[in-house]
Amino acid sequence: MSKKPVIVFEGIEGSGKTHHIQNVIKFLKKNKIDFVKFREPGGSLNSEKIRKLILDKRSNFNKNTDLLLYLAARSENIFSFKKYYRKKIILIDRFIDSTIAYQHYGFGVDLKLILFINKFLLKNFKVDYTFLNIVNKSNMLNRLKKRKNLNRYDRFNNQFYQNVQKGFLKIAKKNIKKYKIINSNLDIKFNEQQIISSIIKLT
Repeated sequence: MSKKPVIVFEGIEGSGKTHHIQNVIKFLKKNKIDFVKFREPGGSLNSEKIRKLILDKRSNFNKNTDLLLYLAARSENIFSFKKYYRKKIILIDRFIDSTIAYQHYGFGVDLKLILFINKFLLKNFKVDYTFLNIVNKSNMLNRLKKRKNLNRYDRFNNQFYQNVQKGFLKIAKKNIKKYKIINSNLDIKFNEQQIISSIIKLT
């Protein structure tokens, strides 16, 4: 594996994904390790514009429009991804797996279509390792209640999130050597240590 890996953090709402990526950023900064961080959708100027549109709680796009908006946001990020590829560690808050888990396993969009467009956009850009954060129903709901502002993707029913999480797990099990599953129902400090230990090995 490259010592300038592409590392992705995945998981449903309330799974602790964003907390852990911020903790990794603190570790890398403390140890003066070069990295860049992106989020999806978002990152570049145009991708952030699309993000606002997707997550706006007043939006009600159909499932195909949603998919194409996410992929349009990714298309806007491609230049930035490739600019740093193998030159710096790249951290990404949500990526291809989220598209598959939410749009295919959650909404039922054709998987072949998702994979085809992703392949067209990304070409040889590849993810090296993924941290998949999982969470149970009660913890997810409790964490969402604490959020001051809920976006459109924070408002689906529980069955939707369970379908998405099962989708994430199916994706991970197909290539488990490149995934670390983090049970965010456990102690947060324990999980932080697990992730940092893996980051040390990866970098």
